[in-house]
Amino acid sequence: MDSDFLLIRKMKRGENEAFDIFVRKYYGEILSYLGYRCPDRACAEDLTQETFVRFFSHLPKYRHQGKAKHYLYTIAGNLCRDYFKKKREILMDDVKLGEQAGSAECPMDAVSNQLALEWALGELADALREVVTLYYFQDLKLAEIAQLLDISLPLVKYRLRQARQELEQSLREERDDESGRTVSKGGRR
Repeated sequence: MDSDFLLIRKMKRGENEAFDIFVRKYYGEILSYLGYRCPDRACAEDLTQETFVRFFSHLPKYRHQGKAKHYLYTIAGNLCRDYFKKKREILMDDVKLGEQAGSAECPMDAVSNQLALEWALGELADALREVVTLYYFQDLKLAEIAQLLDISLPLVKYRLRQARQELEQSLREERDDESGRTVSKGGRR
């Protein structure tokens, strides 16, 4: 019998030790997953905590079918998407304030490159960003990603290839914009 099944059964009966075991079992993986998707450690920790709170709040209705880990990843991914939707709204307000106050350029190329990469990742569609995060930052194999996201292996490969192309294009356009060249959607002018 599946160890998660037994843990969930014990948790539904209110056994505190089962909750502790379950959290210890998956906390590190969920924190790591969110750590690659969030801007700072505190944010990742908050979203990890919220992931488990949401899981436990839906526990009475939860029917275990061998995918508790997948359910946690789904909750974490949804929380992260919600967080970034709210953050984008706040950032748009900050950009307007920054334009009014004037801007200062950062001379450090490494910081600039990191920011450009984070920006480009943020521009990807959620489905593409999810695959990139799981593949590059969580070191999951393509088959594991397919199983986790409940999609076919060819679709995982397609999304990864599409994400690479879009990242490359976004970073190239960003570089061209910084060098002062005009870039159109279809290429250079």
